[in-house]
Amino acid sequence: MLSNSTVQLCILIFLWYLISSLANIVGKRLLTIFPHPISVTLAQLFHGWAYSIPLLRLINIPQPTYLYSTRIYYISIIIPLAIGKLFSQLTSQISLRLVPVSYTHTVKALMPIFTVVLSRIILSEEQSFMTYISLIPIIVGVIIASLSELSFDAIGLISALFSTGLLAIQNIYSKKTLQHIDIHHLALLSILSKFAWCLLIPFWFLFDGPHIDIRQELTLTVIFFMLIDGLCNFIYNVLAFTMISRLSPLSYVIAGSTKRLVVIIISILILHNPVTKMNLFGISLALIGVVLYNKIKYNEKKQQSLLKTITIQSILPSPVP
Repeated sequence: MLSNSTVQLCILIFLWYLISSLANIVGKRLLTIFPHPISVTLAQLFHGWAYSIPLLRLINIPQPTYLYSTRIYYISIIIPLAIGKLFSQLTSQISLRLVPVSYTHTVKALMPIFTVVLSRIILSEEQSFMTYISLIPIIVGVIIASLSELSFDAIGLISALFSTGLLAIQNIYSKKTLQHIDIHHLALLSILSKFAWCLLIPFWFLFDGPHIDIRQELTLTVIFFMLIDGLCNFIYNVLAFTMISRLSPLSYVIAGSTKRLVVIIISILILHNPVTKMNLFGISLALIGVVLYNKIKYNEKKQQSLLKTITIQSILPSPVP
């Protein structure tokens, strides 16, 4: 029998995958008719902040008042995380605007590589030989998918890479923040959305504001898609931060990698992205590498847990007969 917590986690993961797919499809449609990634990101961040206020009150989560009186928390934690959230979300929207959803998430399948490299740099963690081997098909698959992508765009590729790297850093530091600071994960999401929105406003006035014809471009259809996109992104972020709070960084990467497979398949089926046989081969190879990486890391984690249990049992004194 599965425990209640396991069932809840499975439901959350299913909803996470579903909302992520919906958010990408709606976002792609929005950016097709309203090609302004900065404006779309600004709207998403505002929705994330605005929706979080009644949600926090509804489930009775207090705002961490000590953050407002302690400057060091802003400088060392909140502002860096907000900057990371801002640019990871913005570069993701730029990539989504320029290349198909399936290709964006194929590039984001490189997340395990960023995780391995960043874990080595930040946490001084060394990986097994098999872990490094599992990264090879991911790299080769993304290269093949890039070379055979009919809608390839260099800026779209670079944006997807930046988004993936920044998201990996954000995930690691968000997890460390939730572990070392007494703050609810939804309260952290609210604060980061507000700060990221404030930080993006000057860029909007500099780049997007002067070039948008409100009468011509801001139609009822655009407003409708923008509202749905904002709601989907808010729900997605709530689920993602809930996953971060409940899972280890490794388990989160594994779940996130599987999510990309779901998003790629659904986007190809619904959006009918033109794909070649070589492109499908590259996507499949990258995803096989992700599955292999996940399997190796799962086995290593299971083995470490078993060794830890055996070690504890060997230290404990034997029962007196």
